[in-house]
Amino acid sequence: MKSSLLLCVALAVPLGFILVAGFPQDPEDKEYVLVNNKCQCVTVTSKFVPSKDNPGEEILERNIRILVPLMARENISDPTSPLRTTFVYRMTELCKKCDPVEVELGGEIYQAQQSTSCNEPETCYTYNRDKCYTTTFPFLYHGEVKDVPAVLTPASCYAD
Repeated sequence: MKSSLLLCVALAVPLGFILVAGFPQDPEDKEYVLVNNKCQCVTVTSKFVPSKDNPGEEILERNIRILVPLMARENISDPTSPLRTTFVYRMTELCKKCDPVEVELGGEIYQAQQSTSCNEPETCYTYNRDKCYTTTFPFLYHGEVKDVPAVLTPASCYAD
């Protein structure tokens, strides 16, 4: 199981179990990335390490890395909103897989997804660099104030 490219790990949560697929960070590395949520700045990895109690046995070690953006705003698209003081991380939300996959059941192909809460908006603590963020700002031009659209993440809004 360790040598396969995909590592299936069951993360226990109060409401049940979630199946998470992982991939190695480096082909030579035995550490697998289970979650890499750039929106909430969280990376969850796991690897097998020798047990301290029984060195002949390996146990699964999980590492959770959370980067807290110190200057994050309550509304990241509004530079005038107050600074965020509360950061909430739920493993069920971090591990949800909303991309549908095709599953064959009884000779028929069905679309399935691993999460039931995919229609709810995701709370982001920083910009997801794959998403285009815009806002408007007041611009004084010839004595008249106009709301002008502005791009907050130009790399993701404009094609090369």
